[in-house]
Order: sequence, then structure tokens, then C-alpha cells
Amino acid sequence: MLAYLVRRLLGFVPLLIGITLISFMVIHLAPGSPVELMTDMNPDASPEIRQRLEQYYGLDKPYHVQYWLWLKRMAHGDFGRSFSTDKRPVLDKIAEAMPVTLGLNVLSLILVMSLAIPIGIYSATHPYTVADRATTVFVFLGFAMPTFWLALLCMLLFGATLDWLPISGLKSLEYESLDFFGRLADRAAHLVMPVTIAAVTSLAGLSRYMRSSMLEVVRQDYVTTARAKGLSERVVTYRHCMRNALLPVITILGLSIPALIGGSVIFETIFAIPGMGRLFYSSVMMRDYPMVMGILVLGATLTLIGNLLADVMYAVADPRLRTR
Repeated sequence: MLAYLVRRLLGFVPLLIGITLISFMVIHLAPGSPVELMTDMNPDASPEIRQRLEQYYGLDKPYHVQYWLWLKRMAHGDFGRSFSTDKRPVLDKIAEAMPVTLGLNVLSLILVMSLAIPIGIYSATHPYTVADRATTVFVFLGFAMPTFWLALLCMLLFGATLDWLPISGLKSLEYESLDFFGRLADRAAHLVMPVTIAAVTSLAGLSRYMRSSMLEVVRQDYVTTARAKGLSERVVTYRHCMRNALLPVITILGLSIPALIGGSVIFETIFAIPGMGRLFYSSVMMRDYPMVMGILVLGATLTLIGNLLADVMYAVADPRLRTR
């Protein structure tokens, strides 16, 4: 197992370079450029000004030269400065948006896991009952509803009509004047709708994975043997079945790690949350190449780390893998 992990770590660097190369070429081959966005609507922008801007941003060089210069800076931890009007370092802007998105998505993931696993286990141990069919209908209703539509309905009902919850941002205008518990309650109120809606739309897939995996495990011979030995149903379910049934869910969790940072453009736009998803969307629309590349590198790195963590969690859930 240790040798396998070492090989995976050694393969990270060439794989990451390949991902960055493809990403760099794709975003540069897309129509439009930062200079065009800055000058097309300005009647005073002469060809000389456009040429100077291209030289200033380094866009006058061939693509392979631009990529090589960017790669050398990235190797030293320098992702450059944003092409936006503030000209701030890319890492500074990411560092501001990341905690917001990370907190929102971690809370949503905890809520999803706390609901999806029990629902999947109960549905598998009570298949085709009324409760199983009811939970199936419930989770698939949430899955089928468009995210933006459900978010707007909740904002209209709980925010505009009932006035129970705030509908935008992460804090109220009077946040600074509140005491500690008042600030905590204010933050919680702002997070209720985004976190709950994100959990409802993600619940169906994970609970169905858990149900199908659990149904397959409970039919295995060793489960029948465990019951024949007189073990209680609770021990059989949670000690013998659940650990093996968690393997597909672990894969999903490993692949969901990049989403914890990448954020959700829809949620963050509808609820006016200044997170990574909103930052990435605005950077793409503005052709902010350094910002886009910084976020893509972060997402690629997290994807590789997520796959590695999934392998480690496999070994924890299934002792047979530890000897490989």
C-alpha cells in the first residue's frame, strides 16, 4: 500500500503539468481577449494603445512562451496578478474567496452525509416498503428540481413572504453592532437556505449509491453466516455490511473534494455570496487568464489529492487493501 501511494505521489507532477497545459491552451484559444474587452467599447483606444496593453500583459508573445513564463512563476508559488481593475495578486483573491466557499460546501456535505447514509441503509434493509418508496420519491423530487428554481422559490417563501430568513449575502447590515451570539445567529440565518438547498439537490445521488451498494452487500454469503451465528441485526448491518457498502460512497467523497473549493456558481450568484464559484465565473467572462489558471490549478491539485484520499479511505474501510 505504501509503495502504491509513493508511485501516485510521484505521478502528480507530470499529470498536473499536463492538466495546466491543456487548460492554458483552451482558455487562450477561446474567442476574445482581455485587451479586446478593455478597448472595444472605448472609442479612444487606438491600435497603439492595444499593442501596448498586449505588451504589458505579455500577450504579444507566442503561446508556448507565455506558458513557459507562467509555469516558471507557478513553480515559485507566484500565480501573477489579476487582469481586473484592482490588479491584485491571484493568490490574495483566492485566499479571500476560498474560506467562504469551503465553509458553505463543508456544511452542505456534512448535512448530505448525515442524511444520505441513514436513508440508504434504511432503504436497503427495508426494500420496497412504503418508507422506502416514500424516501425515494422525496430524494428524487429534490434531485429533479432545478437548483436555481428551488432557490428562488425558497427566497420568495421564506425571505420575501414569511420574512423568516435573509435572502442574500453572509451577514446583515447591523452585523458589526451585534454581540458574539447575535453574530453567530446572523451567520447561521444567512447559511440556512444555501446549505439546505445544496444538500437537498445532492441527497438523491448519494443515498441511491448507498442503497444499491448496501443491497448488494446484504446478499453476500458472509452476511448470511453472520446472521446464522446469532449476531443481532444491528451488528450485522452496521459492523459487517456498512463498511463494505461505503466503498462507492468513498469514491464519490474523494471526487467531491474539488467541489468544496470550486464552489457553485448558481448558489453564489443567486444568494450574492462572494465565493470561488462567483470569482471563477467573473474571471472567465473578463478573460482574466492568471485568475482562471490559478483556480484551475487549485481544482486540478485538489482532484488529484481527492483521488489519493479515496484510496487511503478504501484501505481504512477494507483491510484487504492494506496488504497490496
